[in-house]
Amino acid sequence: MDIFGILTMVGGLALFLYGMNTMGDGLVMLSGGKLEQVLEKLTKKRIMALLLGASVTAVIQSSS
Repeated sequence: MDIFGILTMVGGLALFLYGMNTMGDGLVMLSGGKLEQVLEKLTKKRIMALLLGASVTAVIQSSS
């Protein structure tokens, strides 16, 4: 792998992480903090967190 390939990969990862962070900030602003409270209640137990994560991933067909 040459330097261009490495820079492309690092740049793509940085863009992905920036997008995820921006989307998270937007969801917090949109929900007014209520979404965080609901998620805290739903994910107190590990098994519930696992089931919720698997369900949401299956519904939206994405794991990122």
